Amino acid sequence: MAQANFKFLIWIGLLNCFVVCGSAQQGGSNCIKANAKSCADCIQAGPNCGWCKNATFLQEGESTSAQCDDLEVLKTKGCPPDEIENPRGSQAMPKNKEVTNRVKGAAENLKPEDITQIQPQQVQLKLRIGEPQTFSLKFKRAEDYPIDLYYLMDLSYSMKDDLENVKSLGTSLMSKMKNITSDFRIGFGSFVEKTVMPYISTTPAKLKNPCTVDLNCTSPFSYRNVLNFTSDGNLFNKLVGDQQISGNLDSPEGGFDAIMQVAVCGSKLGWRNVTRLLVFSTDAGFHFAGDGKLGGIVLPNDGRCHLDNNMYTMSHYYDYPSIAHLVQKLSDNNIQIIFAVTQEFQPVYKELKNLIPKSAVGTLSSNSSNVIQLIIDAYNSLSSEVILENNKLPKEVTIEYKSFCKNGVNGTGDEGRKCSNISIGDEVSFEIKVTANQCPEKGQGETIKIKPLGFTEEVEINLEFICECECHKDGIPDSPICFFGNGTFECGACRCKPGRIGKLCECSMDEVNSEDMSGTCRPANSSEICSNNGECICGQCVCRKRENANEIYSGRFCECDNFNCDRSDGLICGGHGECKCRECECAENYTGSACDCYMDTTPCVAGNGQICNGRGICKCGVCNCTDPKFTGPTCELCPTCPGVCAEHKDCVQCRAFNRGGKKDTCEEECSHFSLTPVDHREKLPQPGDYKAQSHCKEKDIDDCWFYFTYSVDSNNNAIVHVVKTPECPTGPDIIPIVAGVVAGIVLIGLALLLIWKLLMIIHDRREFAKFEKEKMNAKWDTQENPIYKSPINNFKNPNYGRKAGL
Repeated sequence: MAQANFKFLIWIGLLNCFVVCGSAQQGGSNCIKANAKSCADCIQAGPNCGWCKNATFLQEGESTSAQCDDLEVLKTKGCPPDEIENPRGSQAMPKNKEVTNRVKGAAENLKPEDITQIQPQQVQLKLRIGEPQTFSLKFKRAEDYPIDLYYLMDLSYSMKDDLENVKSLGTSLMSKMKNITSDFRIGFGSFVEKTVMPYISTTPAKLKNPCTVDLNCTSPFSYRNVLNFTSDGNLFNKLVGDQQISGNLDSPEGGFDAIMQVAVCGSKLGWRNVTRLLVFSTDAGFHFAGDGKLGGIVLPNDGRCHLDNNMYTMSHYYDYPSIAHLVQKLSDNNIQIIFAVTQEFQPVYKELKNLIPKSAVGTLSSNSSNVIQLIIDAYNSLSSEVILENNKLPKEVTIEYKSFCKNGVNGTGDEGRKCSNISIGDEVSFEIKVTANQCPEKGQGETIKIKPLGFTEEVEINLEFICECECHKDGIPDSPICFFGNGTFECGACRCKPGRIGKLCECSMDEVNSEDMSGTCRPANSSEICSNNGECICGQCVCRKRENANEIYSGRFCECDNFNCDRSDGLICGGHGECKCRECECAENYTGSACDCYMDTTPCVAGNGQICNGRGICKCGVCNCTDPKFTGPTCELCPTCPGVCAEHKDCVQCRAFNRGGKKDTCEEECSHFSLTPVDHREKLPQPGDYKAQSHCKEKDIDDCWFYFTYSVDSNNNAIVHVVKTPECPTGPDIIPIVAGVVAGIVLIGLALLLIWKLLMIIHDRREFAKFEKEKMNAKWDTQENPIYKSPINNFKNPNYGRKAGL
C-alpha cells in the first residue's frame, strides 16, 4: 500500500513537471528561435523572453542568442534574477475627469464643453511586443445634454404637400424637445438635384420654372442652406414658409450631395460640439458615386465644403459621394442621421441604414404630418445605443473590446463595441485591450482615438513602444571588448557593426568560410568539425540549435549535449536528475546511470514497521525477498503458507462461540490476539482501517458460517473482529410442503376432470350434428314405387269448345 501511494505521488509529480516544462519549452522555443543578437531583439521576440546581461553567463560553444530565453529557463541556467532584462508595459491616465452627474432643471448651467460623458479622456500606454495593456472606459448619458438638429428636405415637386406641414415644424418641435433638453437648436436646408442634363431640363424656360405653366416653382438647385442653427422656432417657421417647390426630371434625387455639404460645412452652418442630428426627408431614392457620369461628371467628390452664399456651387463639377465616403464624413463630424422617408422607399433606406452606423429610418406619412413624432422616436432609438469606434490603427497595433452593459449583458468581438437600451443617467463600461505586435520602423510613438459614434467626446490613447532594454543606455560604443571597437558592448554582449560577426565581433563576413580557421574547431585526432554538431565561425564552434529548444549542444567542440543520457520509464535520467555532457547527475536519494535507483527505504516499510517484513532487503526502493516463499511489495505474501483464515479458524471458534477443535485448549493456544465481537457483517472493519487485514468466512461442524477479520495494528498486535451470531442453514418446513403436495394433487385431479368433461361435450356435439345431417338427407321419391296408381281420373267433355246452334 505504501509503495503504491508513493508511485502515485511520483507520477503526479512527473505530470506536473511535464506541464511546467512544456510551457517553459514553448516560451523558450519562441525566444531561442528568434536568434536574438541583442537585448532589443530578445524582448521583441515575446513577452516571456528575457535577456541575461551577465557577461559570464554563456557556456563554451554557446552563441550570443543563448542569452535570450524564457525567464524561468534563464533562472534555471543560473542567471541571477537582477541580471535579467525584462521590461514590462505600463499605463497612466493624465486626463481622468469623472463623468458628469447632471440633472435637468438644476441650478447649474454648464457649457457643453464642461459636460463629460466618457472617462478617461487621455491614456498613455507603454507597450511591449506581445504584452497587452488593458484599461476600462466608462460612458454615461448625461441628462439635459444640448442638441443641434438640421432638417434637410427634398423640395422636388412631389414634396409639395409635405412643405406645408414643415412650415410649422419649428415651434412645434421646439415645444416637444423641451421634454428632452433645455438647450435645443434647429437649422434647415433643402435639395433637389444637380443642375445639368439629364437630371433637370436645361431649357431656359424650365430653368426658370421647372413645373407646369400654372404652377410657380423656384429654379432647380443642388443644395441650399436656408437657416443656420437657431433656437428661435418662429424664425424657422418664417424662413421655411418662404420656400418654394422646385422640380427635376428623374426620380432619384441628389440628396447625397446635400448630406455631404451639411456634414463638412460645420463652421458655416454653426454646428456645436453637442449631439448632432441630421433629419433627411424625402419621398424618392438617391443618386450615388458613378451616377454623375450620366451628366458628364467624372471627378470623384472631394468631401470638402463648397458653400457660396449658402448654395452648393460645385454640383456640376464633382460626382455624387459614395456611401462609404458619407459614412466617413458623418462619423468624423459626429452626426447621427435620421431618414424620414415614405413607405414606398422604406426597404431601400433600411438597407442604407445597415451601412451607416448610428442611423435610423422612420416612415414619413404622405404629407409629413407625423414628422415630429418620427424625429423624437428616432432620437430616442439612436441615443439608447452607444457604439465605440477608433480611428485607423497603426499596422503594429491591434485592439479588442469587451462591453459590460445593463442587466449583466456582456459582449465580445464586434458586440464588445456597443451597448443597447441605455437610458439617460445609465452608466456602462468597456474593457479595451491594446496589443503591439511589432516595433515601428522608426520607433516613434502613435496615437489612437476612441469615441462613441454620434458624440463629440473621445479618448486619446498615446502609445509608446518598448523596443530597447534599459541596459541599452549604458552601452559602450566602439568598445575595445568587441575586437578593437568593432561593436558596442551593451547588456553583457557585443552588438556588432554591420559586416562584423562573432561573439566579440572578431570576424568580418569575408573571413567566415576561411579553411585556416577550421583547425581550431576540431578535437585532437578527429576530422569532425565541431563534432558535426555545429559550425566553425571565426575559429570557434557555434553549436547547432535543435528543433526542441530545451535540447542543447555545448562544449568547446560541441561534443556535449543534455539529451543523450540513459533513460528510465522513457525519461532522461528517469526524471530524477540532470543530463550534463551525456552523463546523469542524479538528484538526492537517487543513483544509477539513469537515476532510476531510489535510495529511500520508505516504500519498503511494511505495516508492522519492519523493512520488507524482515524477510528481504530494500534495493532501489523495492523489496528483494530473501525467503523464496514470500512475495509482494513488502514480502508479506506467502502463496504456499497456510492461509490466515484457516490458521486462526479454530481459535476464533473457541473464543467467540466456545466450540471447535481447540475448545479444551483455548486459553493456552488462543490468547495471542484480542477479540472484538460485532453485531453483523457490515460492522466488520473495512479495507484500509487496519494494515495486513484479512476477511475470513469459515464453516463449523454444524455447517454454520461465521465471519471474522484478522489484522495487525501499528504495534504489531493481532486484532480479531468476529460477528456474534453464525449463519446456520435452517431445516425444511414440513407443513407448507405437505399442503403444497395435497393442493397440487387436488388441482391436477380437477384439471383432469375438467379436461375429460370438455372432451365429452365436444364428442356429444359432434354426434348430434351428424344425426341432424342424416335426418335432413332422408327423403322419399314417390316416382320410384312401381305399384303406385294415382286416384285421380281425367275426362274430357266432347262438346266443350263448340259454338251454339251448330
